[in-house]
Amino acid sequence: MKRMGIEALYRRPRTTKAEPGHKIYPYLLRDKVVTQPNQVWAMDITYIPMARGFVYLAAVLDWATRRVLSWRLSITMEASFCVEALEEALAKYGKPEIFNTDQGSQFTGAAFTSVLKRNDIAISMDGKGAWRDNVFVERLWRSIKYEEVYLRAYDSVGEARQSIGRYLDFYNGQRPHSSLDGMTPDQAYFTQLPIPMAA
Repeated sequence: MKRMGIEALYRRPRTTKAEPGHKIYPYLLRDKVVTQPNQVWAMDITYIPMARGFVYLAAVLDWATRRVLSWRLSITMEASFCVEALEEALAKYGKPEIFNTDQGSQFTGAAFTSVLKRNDIAISMDGKGAWRDNVFVERLWRSIKYEEVYLRAYDSVGEARQSIGRYLDFYNGQRPHSSLDGMTPDQAYFTQLPIPMAA
């Protein structure tokens, strides 16, 4: 079948679709050394297969510590669930210097970029088709899918949300990372944050 160019016809979810007319921002992270929490955050969307159909998962990740700062599930690809995840991360953890995404329409639209501009956050976007530009989020997707999603067949969006939430709590709080010298993302994130001075 491969030699003849024949393949099965099935619905393929696409999570990165550019919107004509939306501004594309340059990639700001090439050769940048990222060592501190809240220096760079990244965000992406992936699809989550269920017993019937699929949903979309968006997550905001701190680059230096691999900590998932916020996440949302959605049955549609509208930008609103990405904006909600971004706003939650900003409300809980302050703001990064740079925020990196791909060139998907959810991230290039005014609803999303205006939140970043309003908070004086530099906007960075992956090169077209350059998945390596956001490799830490891609590694997160691999972990979620192989350690959680592919082991389940969610019957409902509610079940998917609950089960993925449990996994992300485990991922942040209990799963050690070799790239973090065996620390969990929670340990790496919270031990490196500056301690606020008492008034």
